[in-house]
Amino acid sequence: MAPLGLRPRVYSAVLWGIVGFLAFLVLVQGYALAVDPLVSLAQGAAIAALVGVGTTACAYRLEHRVAEWSARRALRENDSHETDDKSKS
Repeated sequence: MAPLGLRPRVYSAVLWGIVGFLAFLVLVQGYALAVDPLVSLAQGAAIAALVGVGTTACAYRLEHRVAEWSARRALRENDSHETDDKSKS
């Protein structure tokens, strides 16, 4: 079980949401340093919160699909290497 009593899938999605939140704040800060402040601090935090919630929702909805796709791809690659008569060195 993941920390805080959350299921692993929910915990993973929350962590991705935090990454999205912080990444947006970094982009806003970088833009403010390079050019001119695009939004106020409060506006940036509000938009970052929306980005974090959106990232969390997308991660929750898509994580199992990406995992299944990755597993199928790994099996396909494994099967193609087992039938290959070429040297592996």
